[in-house]
Amino acid sequence: MLEGKRIGIVVPAFNEERWIRRVLETMPSFVDRVFVVDDCSSDRTVAEVLACQEKDSKIVLLQHDHNRGVGKAIASGYQSARDDGFDVVAVMAGDAQMDPEDLEAVVRPVVRGEVDYAKGNRLFRGESWRIIPHTRYLGNAVLSLLTKIASGYWHVGDFQCGYTAISRSALQTFPLEEIYPRYGMPNDLLIKLNMYGLRVRDVSVRPVYPQGGKSGIKLTRVIPQISLLLIKGFFRRLFYKYVIIDFHPLVFFYLLGLATFPAGFAVGAYLFFYRLFVGPVATTSALFAVFLIVSGLQSLFFAMWFDKEYNHDLR
Repeated sequence: MLEGKRIGIVVPAFNEERWIRRVLETMPSFVDRVFVVDDCSSDRTVAEVLACQEKDSKIVLLQHDHNRGVGKAIASGYQSARDDGFDVVAVMAGDAQMDPEDLEAVVRPVVRGEVDYAKGNRLFRGESWRIIPHTRYLGNAVLSLLTKIASGYWHVGDFQCGYTAISRSALQTFPLEEIYPRYGMPNDLLIKLNMYGLRVRDVSVRPVYPQGGKSGIKLTRVIPQISLLLIKGFFRRLFYKYVIIDFHPLVFFYLLGLATFPAGFAVGAYLFFYRLFVGPVATTSALFAVFLIVSGLQSLFFAMWFDKEYNHDLR
C-alpha cells in the first residue's frame, strides 16, 4: 500500500520471456498485486511468470486464448484490478522498458487525489534523444502533436509512453471494453478521459531500452493507423463535449477552418500548377486562394486556443 491506498499493477506481456522475470522481480514493495496479462505468447513467457508466481503470491496470471493486442491486455488487467477494489492501477510493460524506481512518482499524484490519471513523460530528460531510437522519437513527436489536438490535453506530451497510473473512479467512468485494442490505446484513452472531464498530469520518467535501443514498432504502419484513430476520436470528443454536454462556439471555428483551409490549399495548388504548365492566372483568383488559406488557419488556431483554455483546469 501507499499512503493507505491499495496499488495494483497491470503488466501486459506478449513474447517477453527474456524480460518478464526482471520486471516482476524488481517490482517495488508497496505494490499489493501484479496482474500479468499474457496476450497468447508463443514463447516461454507464461512459464517465466509461473516460476515467479511460486516465489511471490502477489502475482496473478491472466491469459488470453488468442492475441488481442496490448490495449485489450491492459483493459483485461484494468477490469480485474477494478473489480478487486484496487484504489490505483498502474501499467508497467513486460519488456522492462519502465524503471521501477519511477513507479512511486507515477502513482503518487493519483494516490493523493490530485489527478485521475498520471502518465510518464520520457522527453523531460535531456538523455532521451540519446537513448530513444531516433525514428521512434520523431514519430512520437508527430503523434504527440496530433494527440494534443485530438485529446484536448495540451499540457502533456510523450503520449506513446505506456507508464501510467489511473484511479478506480476513473476506471468506473466508461466501459473498459471500448478501449482501443492495440498500440494506440494510450491516445484513445486520453480522448475518453477528456470527454468525461478527468484530470491528467505528466510525470518525468527515465527512458529505458534494454534491447539495445532497437524498436520493433513499424512507424510506417503505426503512424497512419493511430492518425486515423485520432481523427475519429477528435470528432467524437468535439460532438460529445461541445455539442451534447455543453455547447461551445469553438465547434463553428473548427468547422469553418476545416472547410476553408483545405479548399484554399486545393485552389492554390491548382493555380500553382496552372501557372507552371498553362499560363498566367488572374490576381483575384490567387488572392481568393490566399484568403481561404489564411481564414482557415485563423479559424483553426482560434478553435485550438478555445479548446486549450476550456481544458485548462484538467491538470
